[in-house]
Parts: sequence; C-alpha cells; structure tokens
Amino acid sequence: MPKVFICRPIPEIAEELLKKAGIQVEKNPEDKILSPDELKKKVTGMDGILSLLSDKITSEVLESAGPQLKIVANYAVGIDNIDIESCKSKGVMVTNTPEVLTEAVAEHVLALMLAVARRVAEADRFTRRGEFKKWMPLGFIGPSLWEKTIGIIGMGRIGSLTGEMARHGFRMNVLYFDLKRDKEFEKKTGAKFASIPELLKTADFVSLNVPLTPQTKHLISGKEFKMMKPTAILINTSRGPVVDEKALVSALKNKEIWGAGLDVFEEEPKINPELMKMDNVVLTPHIASATEEARDAMARMDAENIIAVLEGKKAINPVH
Repeated sequence: MPKVFICRPIPEIAEELLKKAGIQVEKNPEDKILSPDELKKKVTGMDGILSLLSDKITSEVLESAGPQLKIVANYAVGIDNIDIESCKSKGVMVTNTPEVLTEAVAEHVLALMLAVARRVAEADRFTRRGEFKKWMPLGFIGPSLWEKTIGIIGMGRIGSLTGEMARHGFRMNVLYFDLKRDKEFEKKTGAKFASIPELLKTADFVSLNVPLTPQTKHLISGKEFKMMKPTAILINTSRGPVVDEKALVSALKNKEIWGAGLDVFEEEPKINPELMKMDNVVLTPHIASATEEARDAMARMDAENIIAVLEGKKAINPVH
C-alpha cells in the first residue's frame, strides 16, 4: 500500500480521498511547522508528500524520503519552498493548486485596499478603546477607491481577476505590467499596458501579484518607492521578499507613500516591528486564500494529483 505524509492539518477532504483510493495516510497531527530534521524523519519511506509553503522540501528531505518517492503535492500555487531541480533529477513530480484560489486572493486584495484606504483597522482599534464619543467630521478620512487608478504588477489569474473586480466594481482605471501584453484583458477592462516605472508613477493603488523568483526578489525597493505618489497605497499578497521591507518602512516613515496592506512578509512569520507600530499599515497573517471554498478545493486538488501519480497516470497540475 502506498504511503503519503501530510505535513500539517488541512481540510479533511484530502485524507478522505487518499484513503478511499487505498493510500495509507500519515500526518503531522499538530498545527506546527516541523523542523528540517523532524521533516526528514517523517517523510522516510513515503511515496508522496503533501507539503505546505512552510515546509522546505530540500534535496536532503528528498534523499531522506527515498527512491520510491513519486510526488510532492504543494498546498499552494507558489512553489518557492521546493527544490524543483532536485525533484527533476530524482524523477519526483511536483504539483500545485492553481485556479481554485484565484477568487479568494483577488477578494483579499480588494479587502486590503479598502481596509487601508478607509482606515478600517485603525478605526476599529479606536472604537474598541472606548474613544468614540461623537461623530467626527474630520475623523479617519482616507482616499476613495472610486474611479482611481490601480496598477497591477503580474497579470496571471489573480492579477487579471483583481483588475476585472476593480474595474467593474469600483470603476477604477487599470494599468498593468507583465512579461507580455494581455490583449483579451485589455478588451475586458479597458486596461493599459505600462512599464513598471510608468505604472508606479501613475497608480493610486499598486497590487503585487507575481511569483517569487530571483528576478522578482526586491522588485519593489527604495528606488521604486521614490517613483510612487505620496498618496499611493501598496498591496502585497504575492510573496514577502518581492518587497524590500526595510525600504517600505523608510518610505512609510518619510511619507513617500500613503499606506500599505500586507498579507505576506519578507521573513515570514517574522514581521518588521516598525510595521507593527504603523496605523497606516494593515497586516494579515497570509490568509488571502482563506475561504472555505478555496481551502477545500486546494485539499481536493492535492489529493487528486497524488492519486493520479501513484496510479501511474498524468498529474493534473504538474509544475514541471
């Protein structure tokens, strides 16, 4: 009987499907990140690993699993936690969970835009402290989203849906940058293709929707913040290291930008303590895909990928 290790608790549908397919499931029962040594012990002898972003699937982990390992199914779209080249050399399939979390993440981008602009978290803290004594005509004023300009860097599924929601929900003007133009998206939204400098100089809201690669690390740093409007708001739901966090703190302190909404962090789960003190920053703990629908679908997709590969069939969502 083939064996699969699930690195942390995820929706039960994954385990149910795997067992139904005759696969033995072993799992980490605690919602804690396993150390490299713990992970190496747990995956020994496994035919499949169902990993999370917090699990570093290194060449050493793959060696510990053994030659029978056939698949690493990542419970995420991003795969920067996996040594892809080592997987290729060992003949281990890597899969991810695209498409099923697109709507959830795009919703969260807009939620962060609204939360920062309308000062929701700051106003909530104020109200809970018992400081709301009267209606304040000048209290908690922030910028509107209506008919403003959103700049989207990264025109994958999430970036394009974010643009559609912004355009059709808030009548926003849409600028975007990607490695190639998306003329279909332009037709749907009236969006305009722009270079990153042009986008940063023009946009009222900048949404980052790119994978983490050597090319995108610190894509937004000191030089880029100086290009942005002092009224601009940065939103990052992609990967923390895409933004140079020290440069972000400096830009916020020097009023080079108006605010930021962050769901990911450069040294996650560590957060720069300066960001924690700022009222014009909204922080969420990497929850952009945290809807019941999205997380259940991700678990189902991982299980279906594992079952397919262990049955000798093609993976549904192969990364390589």
